[in-house]
Amino acid sequence: MSIELKNVTKAFGPVPAVNQVTFSVKEGELMALLGPSGGGKTTVLRMIAGLEMPTAGDIFIRGRRVNELPVQERNIGFVFQSYALFKNMTVAKNIAFGLKIKKWKRPDILSRVEELLKLFGLEGLEKRYPHQLSGGQRQRVAIARALAPKPSVLLLDEPFGAVDAKIRQELREWLVTLHHDLNVTTIFVTHDQEEAMEVSNRIVIFSRGNLEQIGTPREVYEQPANEFVARFIGVMNVLDTVVSGGVARIGEMQFPAHDQPEGCLLRIGFRPYAVQISTDLALFPYRAILRHTFFLGIMLRLELELPSGLILRSRMTKEDYAQLGLEDGRAISFQIRNYRVLARESAGLPTEKELSYQLPPTIGEHI
Repeated sequence: MSIELKNVTKAFGPVPAVNQVTFSVKEGELMALLGPSGGGKTTVLRMIAGLEMPTAGDIFIRGRRVNELPVQERNIGFVFQSYALFKNMTVAKNIAFGLKIKKWKRPDILSRVEELLKLFGLEGLEKRYPHQLSGGQRQRVAIARALAPKPSVLLLDEPFGAVDAKIRQELREWLVTLHHDLNVTTIFVTHDQEEAMEVSNRIVIFSRGNLEQIGTPREVYEQPANEFVARFIGVMNVLDTVVSGGVARIGEMQFPAHDQPEGCLLRIGFRPYAVQISTDLALFPYRAILRHTFFLGIMLRLELELPSGLILRSRMTKEDYAQLGLEDGRAISFQIRNYRVLARESAGLPTEKELSYQLPPTIGEHI
């Protein structure tokens, strides 16, 4: 493993900012630390970098325990959210800064800077100062400077938070390509779910200092460990119910619950794409009115209102929407093709086994 954290805790007072966190990062992996503000993700990144010391637990980099190892001896490149470029230095001198600190020879420095200028698409900008660059260019310079000494690990703290949406999308794609070419173990912090899903190999999700789930983008989306993850990653319908006679009833809907004790409180969760719709009122068991349609590009989000007043969200392509002849106010039938019984938010990794149910499809599944 490139990086390992074992039962790492960091306390700044009576309440730990990070609580007994354990996970590992594979060599060459691109991992996202995801969560809301105050979740503990940036503190974890800073402890790996050596900018914060753990209160308890151990951190290993390539098998070496680094708890007391100074920052400069960890062979880590760190990119701050604010870029932290030297305003009085040109692009070339910013990139070369770490190499001079490490006492590289001048010809080697010039060769490495030239190599990075070409790799990062910064040729012709080497004599410019940070204030003469766009936000995207400044971010590239910051990452080039961090990679110049050839670190074993690259750490990025909210790397694209300071640029607009269009540049942010371009930088995401660029980072994936760069990582593929360089194969440097990379960890980046973000609160943007879409960014984490699009860029990373695996995601570590934090909430209130606890590690809630680790998995691939597909795993955390399709198999959320608990209610927090289900709500935080994408959109999910979450409904409360009580088991009675082996069935969990929510308004007009019924969910089999034979393996749950009588009177048990359950929280049912299902993604919008699991709500399958038809204009044939006899096709599916439940009825609703299409209350409102939201246009999201190639996809549409639909709000359904049940006779009980319950609101559900569905999702389908605009082609399927047109083919069905849907419009706001129309009566429809629907079914829930698959759903999960969600655990409550955990204090660390959940221990209870999640239950997942799938019904045989009767029409094409909408993503």
